[in-house]
Amino acid sequence: MKFSSQVAVITGGSTGIGNATGEKLKNEGAIVYNLDITHTDKQGIHFIKCDVSNYEDVQHAVQHIYNKEGRIDLLFANAGVHVAGNIEEISLDEFERVLSVNLKGVYYTVKAVIAVMRRQKRGSIVVTGSDQSFIGKANSSAYGLTKGAIGQFTKSTAIDYAPYDIRINCICPGTIETPLLHKAVEGFERTSKISKEKIYTMLREAQPIKRIAMPEEIANVVCFLLSDESSFITGALIAADGGYTCQ
Repeated sequence: MKFSSQVAVITGGSTGIGNATGEKLKNEGAIVYNLDITHTDKQGIHFIKCDVSNYEDVQHAVQHIYNKEGRIDLLFANAGVHVAGNIEEISLDEFERVLSVNLKGVYYTVKAVIAVMRRQKRGSIVVTGSDQSFIGKANSSAYGLTKGAIGQFTKSTAIDYAPYDIRINCICPGTIETPLLHKAVEGFERTSKISKEKIYTMLREAQPIKRIAMPEEIANVVCFLLSDESSFITGALIAADGGYTCQ
């Protein structure tokens, strides 16, 4: 199997893209750890309650995994939250929350895990960006800020750690059928007064491929980037958006 006996860490693995990726990694032979605040009891996947916006939480979780397994081969830093609204509509508390989870959470997780990988002189990391790592969208100033920053973080970190045979890439999903999308739609419904049904129709029609993707489709790309099949790819922002950002 592609990931036989490799130790994989996923943040935000209880739902959506993280959940689909964890299942695929497990089925391909990996030993999978899910770091999330939402508990799941999935056969064959180890759950550790962890708030990625708290560096001590992340450190303890990573140390626990290393103490038990003796290595960490793969990391998918995926945990994220969404907030809708322009800069005046988003409260400072909401801004701090999205910044803490989406940006600091990725930074903290990669910082803790990459130290282990550097000592191993090997590792593969994928972080979750967005189509908003490339483009802007209305009512998304705070969320888009974090995803743009993650793209630049990917590039710089890839350069820094290439000498240690550690690769880091950024998956940039578009519109995906996940709880995060549902929350974003609910937020847009409140601010725009457009019905939820119409919003979903608009989202589908906005994609050149004319549909919304399933989490498993993104998990396939993530696992490719984590695997040795992508051994010459690092520092890349990979769009998986049905053609949305190429318009």
